[in-house]
Amino acid sequence: MLKVNRNDERPIWQQLLDQAIHNITTGNWPPGELLLPSRELAALIGVSRSTIQIVYEELFSRGYTVTSRRGGTRVSSSIQVLRSLKEEPAPGPVPPLLPVVHESIAKLQSWFGDGDATQVDIDFNPHEPYLDETFTQSWRKSFLQVSAEPDLDIWSYGDARGFLPLREQIQRYLSLERGIHIEVDQILLTSGAQHSIDLITQALLTEGDRVSVEDPGFPAAWTTMRYRGMQIDAVPVDEQGLCVDRIHPDSKLAFVTPSHQCATGIIMSEPRRQQFMQLAGKRGMWIIEDDYDSEFRYRGDPIPTLFSQLPQNTLYMMSFSKMIAPGIRLSAIIGPQAAVERLTQIHELTYRHLPIMEQVTLNHFIERGQFMRHMRRVRNVYRRRHEVMTKAIHSSGLSSRFKLSGVETGLHMLLEADVSCDEAAITSAARRQGVCVYPLSKYCLESDRKGWVLGFAKVDEKRIEEGISRFARTVL
Repeated sequence: MLKVNRNDERPIWQQLLDQAIHNITTGNWPPGELLLPSRELAALIGVSRSTIQIVYEELFSRGYTVTSRRGGTRVSSSIQVLRSLKEEPAPGPVPPLLPVVHESIAKLQSWFGDGDATQVDIDFNPHEPYLDETFTQSWRKSFLQVSAEPDLDIWSYGDARGFLPLREQIQRYLSLERGIHIEVDQILLTSGAQHSIDLITQALLTEGDRVSVEDPGFPAAWTTMRYRGMQIDAVPVDEQGLCVDRIHPDSKLAFVTPSHQCATGIIMSEPRRQQFMQLAGKRGMWIIEDDYDSEFRYRGDPIPTLFSQLPQNTLYMMSFSKMIAPGIRLSAIIGPQAAVERLTQIHELTYRHLPIMEQVTLNHFIERGQFMRHMRRVRNVYRRRHEVMTKAIHSSGLSSRFKLSGVETGLHMLLEADVSCDEAAITSAARRQGVCVYPLSKYCLESDRKGWVLGFAKVDEKRIEEGISRFARTVL
């Protein structure tokens, strides 16, 4: 018997329909069983006949019942009973084993520092920028204003390359700030560095191709490309940057961070840059130039991009993760028009296009001058924190025992130790003192280099001094 629960928020007809379907699919109402006439069932339950008619119509439209003028309404003979009430449900499909994915995710989580649950009160996180209430208020204002605009066209399927006004804003920014002069169709908007690298790998490489990556370097680069079936060659990094003479002759692509090397903070020297670009041009090798935090420079002018000197070979990656916030998940690939068209095809095939609200909000944020105001504000914050961090490292004696590098640009610097150093033990000891530091070994593919990558963007000046002091007491 069907029952009505007057405390149930669902409509009465929905309650009765769900019960009827349950009875049919579990075999309580077997195939061919005749259901009571709607008038009779309504009287038994205490509801209107029209309610029962709705239930019967829904059962019929979904194929649970059949009707005839003389035979009434019966449970369809084609209904398969899923299981009895006493039986356990059959197990579902088993996902395939994906050892490359499991290994890669473990590497990324370790690199991000997600594996240690020990609580710390000073975290020298090198992955995230400074955020404050001024930014959130400005972003919220932009979001609310674009949400209130009556333009309905933006809610349709859009351009796979991204929201055109936002790409035009990026075009102007790159021309003024980075000396990159391009057409707007050379810009493809993406959802972060890993998304960009994945698209490049799918569009411009074939499975089994050799790719060269910095070692130490950016783990997300080689894990993403390895997942797509590429052969990864680890290329050492020295005090001048990528060791170009160690690039494999068959390498189809090289991933580099020349303006502020991802782990060591080294700026690729001019002779090394020229050697690298000559090699790429001669071999027809693609270059991925990840320019992730070069906007924050503390000594001299910004470093010229490889793209501005070898645009036909270079895919330049920029991201708003460091400039604004990683949660925005917006970035861009800039490259030769033919390459960007190929990337756009893959993007349209697999992703269609990015969510629109983040794009229109960021466009408004830039257009109304909030982005440049934000950049000026955070540059001042970073300059102060960079100076305090550098002084604290020198005054604590850490720079006497370890090699300090990467201090000219960006949001992190490196304290490098001898390869014999027990990096893991010191990292754990620092955590016990409430300080989180990020081991250089987590950035390594084959290299045995040791040390700690120290970010300062999210730590205020007093906490930087306290954190460096605690860390020094741990190791000196």
